[in-house]
Amino acid sequence: MLHNAVSFYIKMTMKKTSPPKKKSASRSHASKSTEKKKSPVFPFTAIVGQDEMKLCLLLNVIDPRIGGVLVMGHRGTGKSTTVRALADVLPMIERAEGDIYNRPLSEIPKEELHTRKAEHIPVPVVDLPLGATEDRVCGTIDIEKALTSGVKAFEPGLLAQANRGFLYIDEVNLLDDHLVDVLLDVAASGVNVVEREGISIRHPARFVLVGSGNPEEGELRPQLLDRFGLHARITTINKIQDRVEIVKRRREFDLNPEAFLEAWKPEQDALRERVVKAQSLVPKVTMPDEVLMKVATLCMRLGIDGHRGELTITRAASAYAAFEGRLEVTLSDVRAIAVPALRHRLRRDPLETIDAGEKVERELQAILKVEETV
Repeated sequence: MLHNAVSFYIKMTMKKTSPPKKKSASRSHASKSTEKKKSPVFPFTAIVGQDEMKLCLLLNVIDPRIGGVLVMGHRGTGKSTTVRALADVLPMIERAEGDIYNRPLSEIPKEELHTRKAEHIPVPVVDLPLGATEDRVCGTIDIEKALTSGVKAFEPGLLAQANRGFLYIDEVNLLDDHLVDVLLDVAASGVNVVEREGISIRHPARFVLVGSGNPEEGELRPQLLDRFGLHARITTINKIQDRVEIVKRRREFDLNPEAFLEAWKPEQDALRERVVKAQSLVPKVTMPDEVLMKVATLCMRLGIDGHRGELTITRAASAYAAFEGRLEVTLSDVRAIAVPALRHRLRRDPLETIDAGEKVERELQAILKVEETV
C-alpha cells in the first residue's frame, strides 16, 4: 500500500515538481551573487547611543552560550540597523571549504577529510523573514530524487546557513506559533532534523538567536522569551545633540557610503581586535564565590524561576570582564549586565507599576549597599 502511494506521488510530481526545483536552484545562485554585491551596511561603531543593545550583542559574540538577545523598543530606533551592522565587526571563522553547514574540519566525517580544505569566512548573520515557511527555515528533502535515485537530496534552509552564526528575526513577537516551536526545539538541541516520507536529515544548527520588535504590537510567548539570554530595552533618544548627530552621520553615509566606511574603518578594526582578544580571555575568567553569592541572592530576592538567571549573569559578567581585559569578575561587572539578564525573567504582576528593569536595579542596589556596610 505504501509502495502504491509512493508510485502515485512520483507520477503526479514528475512533470510538476522538477521545473520549479531548477528555478529555485537558479534563484539560490542569484541570491548568492546578490549577497556578494550587496549594498554597504552602516558601520556598527558609527551608531549613536543604544549602548545597552550594542553591549548585549557584543557579549554574545564573545560567549555565544549567553543565549542570544531580545531587543524591544520604539520604531525607528535603529534595532535592525544595529543587528545587521554587527557582521562587519565579527572576526572570521574557519570552516571546511564550501560546507553548506559552516562546519569546521574537526566536524567533517573522516571519509571526506582528505578531499576538504579549510577556508575563512565571515560569521553568518542570517535574516529570518516574518512570512518564511517551515521549509524555508528548516530545509527541504527532494523526495522524488531520494526514491528514484536513492540519494538524500537536501536543500538547506536558513537554520543551516545560520550554523555557528546569528539568526536574526525582526518583529519576532509576530512570528507564527509553529515557527516558534521549531526554533525552541532547535535552540535547545543545537540540531535541526528534517523528516519527509520516512527520510530523515540531521545537521548542526548552533546559532545565536537575535530578535527585535515593538512591544506595542504584542508580547512574546513565555517559552520563547525565556530562551533569550539578554533583553535590551530601546527607547527614542531625547538628547538634542545625539539626535542631530544621528541625522548628520546618516546623511554622510547616504551621500558617500565608501568614504564614510573608510573614515570609520579604524574604529571598526579596533573593536574587532578587542572582541577577538576577549574571546581568547573569556575561558580564563574566574568568578569569586562572594560575587556568585551576590548573584544567587539577587535572583532569589527577585523571585526568578529556575536557574537560567544565575547562569546568564555569570556568563555575561565573565564576557564583560573579558571585554574590559580582566580575568576576574567583580560586582561592577554584575551591575553592568544584571538588568538585561533578568528584566524578562521576572514574574509578571498586572498590578505592578515599577518597570522590570528598575525593579532589578533597586534590588541590586540594596544588595550592594548591604555589601558596603558589612
